Amino acid sequence: MSELDQTKAPIHEALEQFRYRRVVPFDVPGHKHGRGNPELTSFLGEKCVEVDVNSMKPLDNLCHPVSVIKEAEMLAAEAFGAANAFLMVGGTTSAVQSMVLTACKRGDKIILPRNVHRSVINALVLNGAVPVYVNPEVDKKLGIALGMKREQVANAIKENPDAVAVLVNNPTYYGICSDIKAIVKMAHDAGMLCLADEAHGTHLYFGENLPVSAMAAGADMAAVSMHKSGGSLTQSSLLLTGKNVNPGYVRQIINLTQTTSGSYLLMSSLDISRRNLALRGKEIFKTVSDLAAYAREEINAIGDYYAFGKELIDGDSVFDFDPTKLSVHTLDVGLAGIEVYDILRDEYDIQIEFGDLGNILAYLSIGDRTQEVERLVSALAEIKRRFKNDPSGLLTQEYIDPIVVASPQEAFYAPKKSLPIMETEGCICSEFVMCYPPGIPILAPGERITKDILKYIAYAHEKGCQMTGPEDAKIENLNVLDV
Repeated sequence: MSELDQTKAPIHEALEQFRYRRVVPFDVPGHKHGRGNPELTSFLGEKCVEVDVNSMKPLDNLCHPVSVIKEAEMLAAEAFGAANAFLMVGGTTSAVQSMVLTACKRGDKIILPRNVHRSVINALVLNGAVPVYVNPEVDKKLGIALGMKREQVANAIKENPDAVAVLVNNPTYYGICSDIKAIVKMAHDAGMLCLADEAHGTHLYFGENLPVSAMAAGADMAAVSMHKSGGSLTQSSLLLTGKNVNPGYVRQIINLTQTTSGSYLLMSSLDISRRNLALRGKEIFKTVSDLAAYAREEINAIGDYYAFGKELIDGDSVFDFDPTKLSVHTLDVGLAGIEVYDILRDEYDIQIEFGDLGNILAYLSIGDRTQEVERLVSALAEIKRRFKNDPSGLLTQEYIDPIVVASPQEAFYAPKKSLPIMETEGCICSEFVMCYPPGIPILAPGERITKDILKYIAYAHEKGCQMTGPEDAKIENLNVLDV
């Protein structure tokens, strides 16, 4: 046992002590322990609103932690094998942006796969860094983007020796992992930082027989979405850093954009969840992996569906696969993934994570049980029986290589004009267009709009994908550079 005690949850313990002291509140929040908003108290419960409090000496301050929050961060760093950990209350979007803003400044180059979450490109809009995209290969059957190949990364580093960082998805939404150990070494050998978006990889730090985590691979920074597979409250996350990153500077960067009123509900949920994973994570994620394996076997036995797994591993563009991800290819049933998503929700009261044009993702984690998985399997079998269709004519391509003309910041802030979306072919986009989830842009600021992209957008819209990003909420018009 180290000098840090992983059975402790210092923020949670301090809040419990605070509750019992019955402190008279002449500070914010204005609901005053729930008394001023009885409807909210009735909805959330007294215990919850009693600990929805502001920073104060006994409870520390997220912007400059020196006591219980600092101890919680030290415990998290130890549990995740990092030099430092930062509690984030703006979601993993905030963690990703802080990571990119730490590594890059205006004009710096950063090497990254194009199938990143919008938060990465948002960070480039904010700081003016320039992306050097490694366009991932696409699995032609599944239509999904794979990982970055080692040779692609090596070439990008060779062609851009002035780049300051390489960013890796570890894993992607679909469970695909690049060879992050090799990429870390290549980046470090070239004097660059290696950053990891681990929004979907919390469990990699605690489970067995799972892909390597970013910190174990030697990465310099990782954004870890504790609320996704780690069990904490929505919007709570961690930013992890290695020994070669200045923690004081990272804190300054975080404080540029993160709230000065950190939610103690979110912070205590991170604290309690870290303790749970540190003490029981290995057994928890073995159960999740076993459940996913059972689900894959049962779904593949239905026929026509393809719940893919480790058989995709090729040692390079699919260096490894996260077995907890239950992704299912649906096109051989004659249905787009988003159509299966809608049917599951509307007719079976089953809410999965997302459906795209060819696949669905059922997110399995810490709270799932066999009976829910069996309900999903039964529903998919029934959907096949009721709705099986001719698959011809369905689009399969999930990823289209972008043509980058300008940096995201330059394009986002440039003079622009609004055109009907189907009249924008050949123009340079100045905003985002994406299906959400998964939140990977179809178009990002600075990219050329092509006929294939417009066809993809129209098809995704027609199939019922939730499109987001443009200024025009109806997505009938698109802002393009006025050149």
